[in-house]
Amino acid sequence: MPEFNPFFSDLRSRIRSKDTVVSVGLDADLKKIPEHLLEKDLPRWAFNRRIIDATHEYAACYKPNVAFYEDADGWRSLRETIAYAEGKDVPVLLDAKRADIGNTARKYAELLDHADAITVNPYMGRDSLSPFLSRRDKGVFVLCRTSNPGGADLQDLELDSGEPLYRRVAALADVWNEAGNVGLVVGATTPDELEELREEVPDLPFLVPGVGAQGGDAEAAVEFGLADGVGLVNSSRGIIFAGAEAGEEFATVAGQAAKRLRDRLNRHRE
Repeated sequence: MPEFNPFFSDLRSRIRSKDTVVSVGLDADLKKIPEHLLEKDLPRWAFNRRIIDATHEYAACYKPNVAFYEDADGWRSLRETIAYAEGKDVPVLLDAKRADIGNTARKYAELLDHADAITVNPYMGRDSLSPFLSRRDKGVFVLCRTSNPGGADLQDLELDSGEPLYRRVAALADVWNEAGNVGLVVGATTPDELEELREEVPDLPFLVPGVGAQGGDAEAAVEFGLADGVGLVNSSRGIIFAGAEAGEEFATVAGQAAKRLRDRLNRHRE
């Protein structure tokens, strides 16, 4: 097993020092941001700053989904968000699900100039991920068994070897982990697969979505999501929009939701 790279080593240190495996998904949807913030110059940044202030003590990581920032003001908001989170000593994982070939992949990988880790899509194979994997100091989370119902359409397909496609993805990710910089995305809504994949790749950290609004299995997420104490359990809407009806107190409610999730997950940690 390769030693963890700097990203995963630092993440392990934060998990230990803050006693948390919570990843807070910063999906700053303009349709859901409190109305009083929409008057700001950068409402998504104003929203995220307040969420970070309220949740950083409970966050092992922040995970902005790039889809919510793909416009001029959005990119400005994302840059401000990343800088602010890192000022609180919280790493930032971009949920971008990128991959492509040649120059396109290299351009996509430039996102890692601004963040600590990224999610990638393995559908196009190793060469489409090489520019990400070559960033040996960064984290690369490979989509494997996702939490959405339609994930089974492809991920459960049985190969000639008799194994489902998601298990082949996990095995390949293990091979690609030459620099100790690879993890897997495995949803909490499929706890049996979580257990199965942990047996298959015992040394890869998992990013486990689906525990919050999607109602995934928190105990399985913790029991099988961690490798050598490193792993992340993500909640997005369940934290950042927990205070949707709280008006200007939305961030306080979000902080309470993050603390509850941290405490809930910690009950299942050894």
